[in-house]
Amino acid sequence: MELYEMAGHLIRRLHQNSTHVFQVRTRDAGLDMTPVQFAAMSAIHEAPGIDQATVAARIAYDRATIGGVMDRLEQKGWISRQVSKRDRRAKEVSLTDDGNEVYRKAISVVRDLQSEILPGLCEQEQGQFLELARKAAAHNEIT
Repeated sequence: MELYEMAGHLIRRLHQNSTHVFQVRTRDAGLDMTPVQFAAMSAIHEAPGIDQATVAARIAYDRATIGGVMDRLEQKGWISRQVSKRDRRAKEVSLTDDGNEVYRKAISVVRDLQSEILPGLCEQEQGQFLELARKAAAHNEIT
């Protein structure tokens, strides 16, 4: 089997391009964030007061290392954390005012860069790709 016929190789190449485009566009916009930090901020924006473990689950990130992501977001002043009143072991997170401002700027940049992530595909093909990727991701065994 040829390398360019292997889904894993192609997904890795697409991931490399996606990460590169994200880094260039966010840096050009004056934003200092990683794709994982953006994903975490997006999950927090959608559900203020969400606990860290649920953020990890929603963005398909390891629960053991989400704390480091949250530490960096907190150090930047973009999130606040507090011990949950329902479960003293859990930490609830919310975007700060600065975090909301950064997220608003970032979401605009990220929306605009989407077509650059799949170069060579027309709008209809990008839609088809997203539909198939969502279907494959929904059946992912890693949680």
